[in-house]
Amino acid sequence: MLNIGWYSTARGESSRKLLQTTVSSIKSGILNARISFVFCSREPGESEKTDLFFELVKGYSLPLICCSVKKFADAYQQKVGIKDEKLPVWRLEYDRKVMSLIKGFKVDIVVLAGYMLIVGDEMCKKYNMINLHPALPDGPKGTWQEVIWHLIEDKARESGVMMHLVTPDLDRGPVVTFCKYPITGPQFDNLWESVNTAPISEIKSLQGEGNELFKEIRHAGFIRETPLIIHTLKSFADLKIKIDRDKRLVDHHGHPINGYDLTEEIDKILAK
Repeated sequence: MLNIGWYSTARGESSRKLLQTTVSSIKSGILNARISFVFCSREPGESEKTDLFFELVKGYSLPLICCSVKKFADAYQQKVGIKDEKLPVWRLEYDRKVMSLIKGFKVDIVVLAGYMLIVGDEMCKKYNMINLHPALPDGPKGTWQEVIWHLIEDKARESGVMMHLVTPDLDRGPVVTFCKYPITGPQFDNLWESVNTAPISEIKSLQGEGNELFKEIRHAGFIRETPLIIHTLKSFADLKIKIDRDKRLVDHHGHPINGYDLTEEIDKILAK
């Protein structure tokens, strides 16, 4: 049985959906695993949306561990929203605090599902960690919002979702699995035409996430996140994919892998 540690900042619906689907897959027997604990970088009362996530976790009777990164930053008189991938001292101390809180739990793999913090080198070395990232390998870095705006600004023709091994190199760890989807065609073309009428910076400022093209790209990625994460975890649970002692991704024969393209499998699931 695969023992999973679950990390999330739990900022919205997608974080809840990912946890719901994973728990459902475990209960139904699709996934031979258990969630050892859920860790959140927020605490009760910091956000209404995160509090909904907490209610979900408690409803499943899963151990919930919280450590507010905001309060931690405030104590160091620092801001949370850093962009530099070289973490400052206070963030490394935060990681150490988190590791001390989860040390009593049995964990084979840690899943970052909507976890909005860069993970430091010490934590990467201590745990086998995989991250869900809403882009293709070598695609845009950052949050799903940042990714979508990059796609629009670059007039990209496709995007994707991937699971990758967590390393200090943000969103660039070895790829475990991924899937692609087009962002052109009948459902997109008119929307692309609409964003050609004004500078992207103006559309971003005036419409933000309410822009129709933005919403359509987000939907296309969102519906692929849960099947990809379940398929990936099942591959680990069934020992088809492993992380060896040298933090390399290998198949069940011990041969190195370079990311499995699951586009066809995910499309079949969505077509049902």
